[in-house]
Amino acid sequence: MQFTVIGAGAIGGTVGAHLRRAGHDVLFCDADRDHVAAINDSGLHITGPVEDFTVHAPAVTPEDLPERLSGVVLVSVKTHHTASAAAQLRGRLDPGTTVVSLQNGLTYDVLGDAVGKENLVVCFVNFGADYLAPGLIIQGNVGTFRIGELDGRSTERLALIAEALPYAQPTDTILGYLWAKEAYGAMLFAGAVSDLSIADSLERPEYRALMLAVAREVLAQAPVSPVGFDGFEPDDLEGSLQRLVAFNRGSAKSHSGIYRDLAVRHRPTEVAEQIDVLAGPLTHHVGALIRAIERGERVCEVANLDLLAAYERLYRLGVPLNAVVAALPAPPRASDGPLHGMSIAVKDIIDVAGSPRGNGNPIDMAGPAAPADAPMITALRAAGADVFALTSLLEYAAGAPHPDLPEARNPARTAGTARTAGGSSGGSAALVGAGVCPAALGTDTGGSVRIPAAYCGVVGFKPSHGVLDLTGVTPLSPTLDHLGLLTDSVATAATVMAAVTGEPYDVTAEPRARYRIGVLAGQLADPRLDPALAAITRDAVRRLESAGIMVTERDSSVLDEAAACLEDILLVEAWQVHGATVQADPEHFGAPTLRLFQAAGNVPAERRDAALERRATVLPRAAALLDGVDALLGPAVPYPAPADTPTIDTPEGEIEGIFSGPYNVTGQPAVVIPCGVTADGLPVGLQLAAGIGQDAALLRVAAAVETALADTADPSRRRVDIGSVIAGQ
Repeated sequence: MQFTVIGAGAIGGTVGAHLRRAGHDVLFCDADRDHVAAINDSGLHITGPVEDFTVHAPAVTPEDLPERLSGVVLVSVKTHHTASAAAQLRGRLDPGTTVVSLQNGLTYDVLGDAVGKENLVVCFVNFGADYLAPGLIIQGNVGTFRIGELDGRSTERLALIAEALPYAQPTDTILGYLWAKEAYGAMLFAGAVSDLSIADSLERPEYRALMLAVAREVLAQAPVSPVGFDGFEPDDLEGSLQRLVAFNRGSAKSHSGIYRDLAVRHRPTEVAEQIDVLAGPLTHHVGALIRAIERGERVCEVANLDLLAAYERLYRLGVPLNAVVAALPAPPRASDGPLHGMSIAVKDIIDVAGSPRGNGNPIDMAGPAAPADAPMITALRAAGADVFALTSLLEYAAGAPHPDLPEARNPARTAGTARTAGGSSGGSAALVGAGVCPAALGTDTGGSVRIPAAYCGVVGFKPSHGVLDLTGVTPLSPTLDHLGLLTDSVATAATVMAAVTGEPYDVTAEPRARYRIGVLAGQLADPRLDPALAAITRDAVRRLESAGIMVTERDSSVLDEAAACLEDILLVEAWQVHGATVQADPEHFGAPTLRLFQAAGNVPAERRDAALERRATVLPRAAALLDGVDALLGPAVPYPAPADTPTIDTPEGEIEGIFSGPYNVTGQPAVVIPCGVTADGLPVGLQLAAGIGQDAALLRVAAAVETALADTADPSRRRVDIGSVIAGQ
């Protein structure tokens, strides 16, 4: 038979070489002039573990392709070159000539339009082959090779061509094979953003959920029933991964052609034709990362695969919690740094270039994109972090969700009665608590980082006032506002702080006996503190003592005085920030937020001035509480996570920040860390605070406390039955 091979690379060259060796008349055509010259000079050499042989056949570049083609034309160009190949074939075929697609992807419409679908036969090819050098191709294995008519008929030409092609078998379900390959191919594209082998990317447990989700996303779009091959079974994706690992470990082709295009040949991939045409958020993110690598903005490395895994968790775990405002595809970042590859989410009140600053308000969320990053985002990117998602919040961080936007839910309570993630940085706390990412940004004016941290069982750190730049952040009360972190551990918080401030934040464990902690006895005895939380916090203090940390008592009354200053400062400044909009466009706000801001408008500015004067007398006395101790310890919140965030003008809302708010008034650094759970499984946190500017020292103490609590954890005592709690014991 007479064959013309359009695209003599990995697959076309391998198939054409086998055909030529079997005695068929073969003409190779390829756009790579060096490859064509090598074939003409020395032949086409197929190497590898399958076979090793050389064939001699003529080769031409596209401009020298004969004016008329007859017999069988094999099209094996990259998918993005299909249109060009189709244009070359249009009007060039003698009657009776058959075109056979050996391509990945769904290219049959493009080819069919050019040559007539009645003249087209389609193949599914899954043996591993790679172009190594001009005239040299490696065949890594022998995999499934199917050929079929588009309409599923069994025809004489199908039988004849199948008999001639190496390893090929005819099928009546060729589209089923192609759609299954689309799913497998999407996994290969995902793995290609790293430098891992195909087998390693499919085998590593940390990427298992990602690979399964990518395949499911594609299979859900298939208009036909996908057909399994080489271990990939659409009805058994879980089992497919290990079978595909074994299949690829047995191949001399370790990495996909996509990876080779990106990392070795540095040329465009088939992402537009194979990934962009698919629906689904994960394939969209895969495509965005591939394009970033093609543009030279990223390199193939495991950090990219880690980012894709974070996106998978974002959609699977974060979206159902109402924690996600938007995912940010292929975020720009430095190629290295102390946060290299760390996925970090951002409260949607902070400027991220290209995205609106949403503020938990539907109008703002549909507004213009921020033209530039806030300085904090710039610092994160410069340190190598992937700023990958925007998180939900209470409207303007003012104490209530907008009625048209769902409130972030607590990942600690996914069954039974749902609980809030807290406010206003609830979306950030929910993502960290659900394990989506190790760190997220929040803001804190009266506890908006630390309260959701306590509710969700994560670390919440509010640095000293002014340590983190608030430029590009919507203010609520500039005197009280802080940027802060929600993290999975104290060590992560320290790592992020060191990266963005350039200051040392070493939390390496030191002998616990060197630390002294002042327990705020008045806070633990506050009648507004839920007895179960009081008991769990006291138990944590006892465990710290047993671990060797020195504990003494401190009088918390001066912090109560600080708390009494907060409301007048906050309300007057909130009106200064938002009052003009309230007056000009009250419908811009949700009803609860509008009610709060309108009430703020009735507070005379003189009350803020008086509160600031009282604050000035409080600051030195609050600092004196730390004489002789490294940190203060008290409860984080007065009650466990409620069903919904209480508004500030309700009894529950009035007391929610009684333990967190004082440190916004004083500007001291404060951190919340988990210390146990209630009888019904809700997290409990304790709060530590240090002197202004002692942020790194506070995190060192917090790390020691975190470790001591972990070392002394007793599973039988983790849940405290409120019926057995006696106040003070």
